[in-house]
Amino acid sequence: MSSSSPDDILAQWQAEEAAVRARQQRDTGLASRAMLAGKTGLQQMQAMLDGLAPPPPISQTLDFALISVEDGQATFQGRPLFKHYNPLGSVHGGWFATLLDSALGCSVHTTLPVGRGYTTLEFKVNLVRSLNDKVPLVRAIGRVVHRGRQVTTSEATLVGHDGKLYAHASTTCLLFDLPPA
Repeated sequence: MSSSSPDDILAQWQAEEAAVRARQQRDTGLASRAMLAGKTGLQQMQAMLDGLAPPPPISQTLDFALISVEDGQATFQGRPLFKHYNPLGSVHGGWFATLLDSALGCSVHTTLPVGRGYTTLEFKVNLVRSLNDKVPLVRAIGRVVHRGRQVTTSEATLVGHDGKLYAHASTTCLLFDLPPA
């Protein structure tokens, strides 16, 4: 069990995000196939963290960022804001889903060898607590559960700096060979 207080964890999360954003390219976009050629999925994801490849546009639109990757795991951090609200006065479920889907898919992406790709076959989200703009940050942590030759599964949780669980999700992804560049 961690002896860090929620305020300490929040300060750590803010510092980690600031460090990632300082390294990232200022403009969002898509990395070219040439930029990613010859790299494993983990190397491709690490290139985004290191600022060698641009973050995707969705991260700017929905106010979240890739925070860390390792083999079989990806962590994203998001800031729930008023502009993400639904008509009921809380953060829209689609915001939860997008953050979780990013962690799920990118955890699978980190396991890919050179020349392999994936697509989502199935995606399920369970919202267990509402979110509002009084929650400063949440993290979606995706972890691969099963690595197969053709199918890989992953699970993710969406948690606050205070340890509260807001949602959890799972996915099944189909793996395939990429066409030559």
